[in-house]
Amino acid sequence: MFLWQYCLRIINLSKMGIRVLLIFEVLGRPPEHIKQALEKVIETLGEIKGLKIIRKEFHEPKLIDDEKAKAKNLYTAFAEVEADVETLNLVFGIVVKMLPAHVEILKPDELRLKNFDLSSVLGELAMNIHRYDDIAKAIMMERNKMIENIKKMEDKIKELGGNLDFLKPEENKKEGKKKEDKENKKKEKEDKVNNKEKKDKK
Repeated sequence: MFLWQYCLRIINLSKMGIRVLLIFEVLGRPPEHIKQALEKVIETLGEIKGLKIIRKEFHEPKLIDDEKAKAKNLYTAFAEVEADVETLNLVFGIVVKMLPAHVEILKPDELRLKNFDLSSVLGELAMNIHRYDDIAKAIMMERNKMIENIKKMEDKIKELGGNLDFLKPEENKKEGKKKEDKENKKKEKEDKVNNKEKKDKK
């Protein structure tokens, strides 16, 4: 191979960048809303500088049929996107910020990474992890504060003679069922004793 041909090959490879397959999944309800949300995600992806979408395919929302699922009537929809990305650093950025369900590098078969590029990738990854950790901690603090305030309100309402049973219909229903079962068992036991006494008298 001549030197100019080798140089041309390197230039073409650099222009091609990295071909990736990304799968994005959205969960929720109603189905038309998650479909719109998924389209918005792909639209945002297409606006990223240094990325060119080659192919995209949307799959219709499907009902999740799982008895163990905590919420009912949930739908899931996903989209496959094939795109050319200029740098590996950008690929990592997309993965960290947009959280695709699946990532696959289609081309090239081998990647050469410089120390500087690797440091940039790791630095951005660490920065985003710290950011998510801060957000998670802030949410937990708000949650604990809210639970504490609700507890104080419940205690105050009970102190004033109020009733909060209407806020826990499921728990009240279970408690009512337990009480009813207990009373039924007690009645059955009493009936057995009475029947035995009647038989003894005869």
